[in-house]
Amino acid sequence: MNKNEFITSVADTSGLSKSNASVAVDSVLDAITTTLAAGGEVRLIGFGTFSVANRAASVGRNPRTGEKIQINASKRPKFKAGKALKDAVNK
Repeated sequence: MNKNEFITSVADTSGLSKSNASVAVDSVLDAITTTLAAGGEVRLIGFGTFSVANRAASVGRNPRTGEKIQINASKRPKFKAGKALKDAVNK
């Protein structure tokens, strides 16, 4: 399912117009993004938790030349599924 299909599904199940559903979906995604960018986490009980994980610097290898390269430390978004979501997937 891509974003447009997701918006259509939200519109169909909520009774919103497609344009209002698009605004709602974009608002939710923006709220999650803004919170994670600030270093926070978003907990949606039953669905899951979005958080930020720190990735340490490391040394990798260029697959073509075998030369060692430095990989900088970074942050990455992380998602942990909640119990209700896990149960729904494993029916």
